[in-house]
Amino acid sequence: MTQFLDGPQGRRIAYNRIEGQGPGVVFLGGFRSDMQGTKALWLEDWARARGRAFLRFDYSGHGESSGAFEEGSIGEWLADAMAAIRGLTEGRQVLVGSSMGGWIGLLLARTMPERLAGLVTVAAAPDFTERGYWAGFSPAERAALLERGRVEQPSDYGEPYVITRRLIEDGRDHLVLDQPLPLPFPVRFLQGTADADVPMSWALDLLDHARGEDMRLTLVKGADHRFSTPDCLVQIGAAIEEVLARG
Repeated sequence: MTQFLDGPQGRRIAYNRIEGQGPGVVFLGGFRSDMQGTKALWLEDWARARGRAFLRFDYSGHGESSGAFEEGSIGEWLADAMAAIRGLTEGRQVLVGSSMGGWIGLLLARTMPERLAGLVTVAAAPDFTERGYWAGFSPAERAALLERGRVEQPSDYGEPYVITRRLIEDGRDHLVLDQPLPLPFPVRFLQGTADADVPMSWALDLLDHARGEDMRLTLVKGADHRFSTPDCLVQIGAAIEEVLARG
């Protein structure tokens, strides 16, 4: 049953949680995704079958949480994640970050490393507002963004994405690849070679940039950005098991 947490600045954060042994597992969803997605629900079943504590939630402006998506930003969604972890979990957690959730997970590793037992990312998209959207905008799109405060981008997942000037500018305040990125716990990066949204080179850049003693990147040939086939889901579960065993 969905419950709600009073989050930062009056935002209501929708969540589902199961009790179990620790370290718990926290799923961090992607850009415009929600906690009802295939990976989130599969991981909940995975955790329940093992008696493992598990948390999934919606950032503000996503899913059942309050707020409008277009008014959100990386900093606000990071604050939502911090509030959820602090208010709804105990002890150290293994974070599983999908796409934008990978970026949020890396920011959490920077801001509250004492609460992390490990990190698993799936098609991580750190700094995507700058490396993806801003870098890919035409001069006309950049001008429109600065003048009107927003541009629309086509999406393979439904309605066009509205990209706001606030999202881009706030993203610059939360970049992780422009400064040291220590990850002092087991880390597993998962990346599909057929991902049309996050280039495989980004995964290699992240592996090269981050610093840690137990860090591995697994490339799955033919896997797309969703990374939600039965085989891919099993890969995610195996990565979590590795992290728990080594943490």
